[in-house]
Amino acid sequence: MDNKKYILLTFDVEEFDLPREYKTDISEAEQMRIGWEGLRNVEAMLETLPHVKATLYTTGNFAQHFPDDIRRLSERHEIASHSFFHSSFKDCHLLDSKLFLENITKQEVVGFRMPRFAPFNKALLKAAGFTYDSSLLPAWIPGRYNNLGKPLKPFPDHGVTEVPVSASPWFRIPLFWLAFKNFNYGFYKYLCRRTLKKTGFLNLYFHPWEFANLSDVRIPKYLKRIHGEKLTQRLQKLLQELSGNNAEFIKTKDFVKIIQERKQEIAA
Repeated sequence: MDNKKYILLTFDVEEFDLPREYKTDISEAEQMRIGWEGLRNVEAMLETLPHVKATLYTTGNFAQHFPDDIRRLSERHEIASHSFFHSSFKDCHLLDSKLFLENITKQEVVGFRMPRFAPFNKALLKAAGFTYDSSLLPAWIPGRYNNLGKPLKPFPDHGVTEVPVSASPWFRIPLFWLAFKNFNYGFYKYLCRRTLKKTGFLNLYFHPWEFANLSDVRIPKYLKRIHGEKLTQRLQKLLQELSGNNAEFIKTKDFVKIIQERKQEIAA
C-alpha cells in the first residue's frame, strides 16, 4: 500500500433477528421495521457527509422487502451480498443473493460477507462471481471464533481477496460494533487511528438496526447500551474526526481494485 490510508465503512443490512438468539420472539414484520428504521437513520446521517462512501452487505431477504431503498442507496454506495437470509444458509444462497441484488441495483455485486462470520466453503465464492470476501475478524471472540492467527491485512484466499474486519495490531482488540458502543469513545478513536497508521486501512462494521430505537427490545443491555439517535450522533462524530490526514473513505470494491493494481505493478 502507498502512504494513502483507506477507511471502509460497512453495514450489515439485514433483518433484525438478534432477539431470537436470546429466546425473545420477534415477528418478521418487526424485524424488517426495525432494520428499515435504522437504515433510514444511517442514510440521513451519511447524507451530511458527502465524502463518505459506504459498503452495504445486504441480505436478499431484506432487499426483497425494501427494493426501492436498496436501489437508491446503490446510486452512491456499494451494495454487496450478506447471503439471502440472515439466520439460514445454503450454498445456493451465494449466487441467489448476488443475482437478486444485481437485478435490483442494475450493478454488479462483487463482495460478500457471511452472517455472523459463520464458516462456509469459500471455494464457492469465485465460482459465484465474487471478487472479495469480508467474513473474517482476526481476533478472539469468546463463544464465536478464534482468528488470532489470521492476517490483519487483505490476503488472497480461494481465488478471491479476503478483506479482514479491523482489529488493533496490539492485542488484536476488535474494532467492531460492540466495541464502538461499549468502549470509551476516545479510546476507540485512538485504536482506529493507530490501526489505520499501522495497517494502512480500517474496515469498520455496524448494523443499521443499531441506529433504530431499541428501548423496548428485550436483548442484553451491552448490545444496546447506545442506540438510535445517540449512536447515530456518535458515529457521525467519529467519521468527521477520522476524515483528512491522507485518509479516504472508499467502497470496499474500489479498495480491492487498488490492491490488485498494486500487485500487478509489482509483478511487472
